[in-house]
Amino acid sequence: MKELIELIAKSLVEYPENVSVTEDVEADGTLLIKLAAATSDMGRIIGKQGRTAKAMRTLLNAKATRENRRASLQILES
Repeated sequence: MKELIELIAKSLVEYPENVSVTEDVEADGTLLIKLAAATSDMGRIIGKQGRTAKAMRTLLNAKATRENRRASLQILES
């Protein structure tokens, strides 16, 4: 799932070398994907009214559901 978010994010931004994606497992078993990108690329990651971020979360949840897991996406500034 990390690879999916990384591929999408790197294809959206102007500086793909500044994109970093990490995975953590929370206490309840939820997979937490943390996406960090350059400050100048945050608008591209989030999109108008958050549509791009919402679409990435939807894809992540669809993939997680197929694997019988729970996942969430957290977007950070680096």
